[in-house]
Amino acid sequence: MSEVSAFWSRWSPALLSVLRIVVAFLFMQHGAMKLFGFPGAGDHKVELMSLFGFAGVLEFFGGALILVGLFTRPVAFVLSGEMAFAYFMAHAPHGFWPVLNQGEAAVFYCFVFLYFSAAGAGPWSLDRALRKI
Repeated sequence: MSEVSAFWSRWSPALLSVLRIVVAFLFMQHGAMKLFGFPGAGDHKVELMSLFGFAGVLEFFGGALILVGLFTRPVAFVLSGEMAFAYFMAHAPHGFWPVLNQGEAAVFYCFVFLYFSAAGAGPWSLDRALRKI
């Protein structure tokens, strides 16, 4: 194995944790905008007992669990399903191509969360810390 391959193999688990943290931080902002009007939505908040309100709860609180790496696999699986549902409900009716129907973020989140459901949270997570106890 070359030195470059060995280097990336050694850092792969840590980079999984970094990817999880960054994706969760970005994802939580979608839920925060729906639930709290922050950042940037002002007074435009969704009704909590609505489909968008439910999505906001999943995005904010599910994203928070993913951020800290707690219950990562089941939460990521649920969020992957939410994003698939969001894509087919809100974006796919406007055309086939995600770049044209503005659904590329939903597709991206869907498959990244599906990956997290299989790969887990990585070494920097509460899942790993609790497993050691």
